[in-house]
Amino acid sequence: MADTPQRRRRVLRQHVLTDALLGVWAVPQGDASPSVTPPSLPADESLPPAAAAAPVALDSLDAPAAPAAAIVAPAKVAVLSLEEKIKELDAIDRNQVRSCALCELCRSRTQTVFGEGDPDAAIMFIGEGPGLNEDQQGRPFVGRAGELLDKMILAMKLSRSQVYIANVVKCRPPENRTPTPQEAAACWPYLRRQIQIIQPRAIVTLGGPATKLLLNTTTGITALRGSWHQVQGLGPNGAAIPVMPTFHPAFVLRQYTPETRGKVWSDLQKVLELLAPTPAPGSASAPGIAPTPGSQ
Repeated sequence: MADTPQRRRRVLRQHVLTDALLGVWAVPQGDASPSVTPPSLPADESLPPAAAAAPVALDSLDAPAAPAAAIVAPAKVAVLSLEEKIKELDAIDRNQVRSCALCELCRSRTQTVFGEGDPDAAIMFIGEGPGLNEDQQGRPFVGRAGELLDKMILAMKLSRSQVYIANVVKCRPPENRTPTPQEAAACWPYLRRQIQIIQPRAIVTLGGPATKLLLNTTTGITALRGSWHQVQGLGPNGAAIPVMPTFHPAFVLRQYTPETRGKVWSDLQKVLELLAPTPAPGSASAPGIAPTPGSQ
């Protein structure tokens, strides 16, 4: 992609809009800390209101962190109606994500993959990034890994339309590689705002990259899965949201053993137990997820 004045203006505009999404309206120079009033945006470029969140330590992602003085304390996370959620999610996708050029992934994408599902979902699944099928269709988890995720959701006595599914990055990394820390950091404002709008009662992170970003950790998925964690500040009125890490469906397909499938099903059962005090739907075994006696 040629580095033209038009592209530079587009990238600069995207940076400004992303800062606005985060509630950052000015970066003071030196020791100055001027009082700045957020500018009014044109009606066709309006953004969802900035909301509170525990910021990811970008230095831990090998990306430069914004100066502390540049961060404006945003308002508490508001509880939105379903209509408001649909409108705000659509605005972020249409006005921000589809034209995003904050990292190199914009050079090779066919289209962006924002996310889909019920904006009022109690459970939000977050993977690492789109693959080839997702890049072509503009939808998350529609390949072989998506088929397995559908089985996982069905085993929970839910349908795909009853949950919300998204990824850490909204563009396909070349050759389906793992997103770099810089790419994850560039897309974090979009994912953070998705979580703030949807306000799920529980988040299931699928694989290491999504888990590390949300929990701001370098610990591997094997050590983290199966235990409850929290992402701070993204729930109603700034509350924490429970996070259950589990293996990515693509990993399960590569390690399709009774042990791996049993661990994933155990993780999902804990999510159901959290959301409903009564015994979780289904048995200790679910077709395609948990192992069956004598299976290999």
